Amino acid sequence: MALTHGMRETRGALRRWQDDPAPVLRGWFGGGLAFAVGLLAAVLLVASAAQPDPTILFVPGIQFPVDFGDYLNVIFRNGLVLALHAVACVGGFIAGSSLPLQAGHMEGWRRAIHEHARPLAFAWIVGVTCFSLITQAYVLGSTGAQLADQLGLSPALLVLTVAPHALMELTAVFLPLAAWTIASRRGEWHDLLAATVATVALAVPMLIVASAWENLVWPELLRMASPVIG
Repeated sequence: MALTHGMRETRGALRRWQDDPAPVLRGWFGGGLAFAVGLLAAVLLVASAAQPDPTILFVPGIQFPVDFGDYLNVIFRNGLVLALHAVACVGGFIAGSSLPLQAGHMEGWRRAIHEHARPLAFAWIVGVTCFSLITQAYVLGSTGAQLADQLGLSPALLVLTVAPHALMELTAVFLPLAAWTIASRRGEWHDLLAATVATVALAVPMLIVASAWENLVWPELLRMASPVIG
């Protein structure tokens, strides 16, 4: 019953957004970009403070030619993050819309479980979001410190070279979380299944374009910026 109700709400939300997409798209992309800028700032802080690892990093397009597998690797890596955030968005629907709907048709201990599961579900979503942000900031920042040292660049200059494709791919992967944030403020939990479908559909082509830029254009930017590669 909850799934049927959710699909009905999803179709209704998609039709409503199709009639006037600008406001919802502004919210999603504005929120995704804010997450992206915040994460890049955190990456810069970590890269500036981290001790560089002397292990050599191999960058497609620098030490060896780019092949199709390099494109797929970037898309797959970002796709995993997008999937994690999409699951959090679906979790918002379950916690905010589905669980109360199911609880209203139950009695006794089953109803109590559904009623008390809601704050636990919200806590899980917040935990997933924090885990994603902290892990990405640490991993990307540590890798940035390593690569900047290897190429003779400052962390700030390295971040500047990655900003064009990083802002695109990070905005894309954070679209579901932006939708979740907006829905949580407005109490529009019933729209989150539709938001998951729509944000993932918008994110995939953005990740493909970002992958192409990272493999084709970014190596040339590194060559121009680095004093140690030609």
